[in-house]
Amino acid sequence: MKTLSDLLAEGVAGRRVLVRADLNVPLDGDKITDDGRVRASVPTIKALADAGARVIVTAHLGRPKGEPDPQFSLAPAAARLGELLGTEVALASDLVGESAQAVVAAVTDGGVVMLENVRFDARETSKDSAERAALAAELAAFADAFVSDGFGVVHRKQASVYDVAQKLPAYVGGLVEAELGVLRKLTDDLERPYVVVLGGAKVSDKLGVIANLLSKVDRLLVGGGMAYTFLKAQGHEVGGSLLQEDQLDTVRGFLAEAEKRGVELVLPVDVLVTDKFGNPEHEVVATDAIPADKMGLDIGPASRELFASKLADAKTVFWNGPMGVFEQEAYAGGTRAVAEALVKSEAFTVVGGGDSAAAVRALGLPEDGFSHISTGGGASLEFLEGKELPGISVLES
Repeated sequence: MKTLSDLLAEGVAGRRVLVRADLNVPLDGDKITDDGRVRASVPTIKALADAGARVIVTAHLGRPKGEPDPQFSLAPAAARLGELLGTEVALASDLVGESAQAVVAAVTDGGVVMLENVRFDARETSKDSAERAALAAELAAFADAFVSDGFGVVHRKQASVYDVAQKLPAYVGGLVEAELGVLRKLTDDLERPYVVVLGGAKVSDKLGVIANLLSKVDRLLVGGGMAYTFLKAQGHEVGGSLLQEDQLDTVRGFLAEAEKRGVELVLPVDVLVTDKFGNPEHEVVATDAIPADKMGLDIGPASRELFASKLADAKTVFWNGPMGVFEQEAYAGGTRAVAEALVKSEAFTVVGGGDSAAAVRALGLPEDGFSHISTGGGASLEFLEGKELPGISVLES
């Protein structure tokens, strides 16, 4: 797999380089609420620009339905990237049309331009390889080389991630290279005890990774909405809490497998419950005493202490998914407690992207308090699940 360093060593002055970045940032109107992914994209783009390349950035934002949608424009990301680079980043008003062609034609050595949201074109995510290849060919016509630096999408077989890498000399960007190095450390070269903390809403989102991790971890801590399916599988009432009834048998299998393998599977012992979502007023109840007319929205104080104690002696920790509805201050305490335990830890700590990374920043915790904060939640989980990542395998071929 050729790297960004290899490309820079070859020389890029005057060459057009297409960079697939991950700029899928959360927005409030046209304001970015968490610019972590934009900041993470800067080192690779800056290295190319500083070396005299003509940098063409392609990325997606949100889930438009294969056609232009102003609410998903990359304009806020282009503006923020320009601020971070200290230069204007011109944004084409389309992806491969007249505006894109004009913007690319105008870029000069050391300049950076951006194409509009790649998912405004339905071919980007098409299951038809010929349709994806056609879009990839149009993107490839803009450039002399391709750099894959959007770790959050390398688990997708999409035109700007997979197919374009087959049409240009392709290189792995610095961000993706660093992410892979960290994840390999979690799978090939880890220190024990190895503790994984999983949260978030759905067990079904993490079935594969749980099944795979049960053969690797020493301890698995489960919180967030997915914990209620585990509690129900143990026979507890969970009221109106998030529950995936269709996963109960699978979860019972996980509980049995953990016991068989000697994996310590830790569930909350208390939770914060309320009568309806959004109501900040709550009470603390034990997990074996959740009222039928209440729902749990965060792990409770005893659970926070329990989880922190189970993290205290860890040498390696991977965390993916919040412990509660952290966006609401009343239910942010569990997520904050886990994050603070990791900051205090001397372990190699990895925050697995997605809502976990957003929570770290939203709660004002120091990013350098963690060994690594990933930019790709789904990609991280699929790697740990043992799946092949198409956007990586294509670079290795």
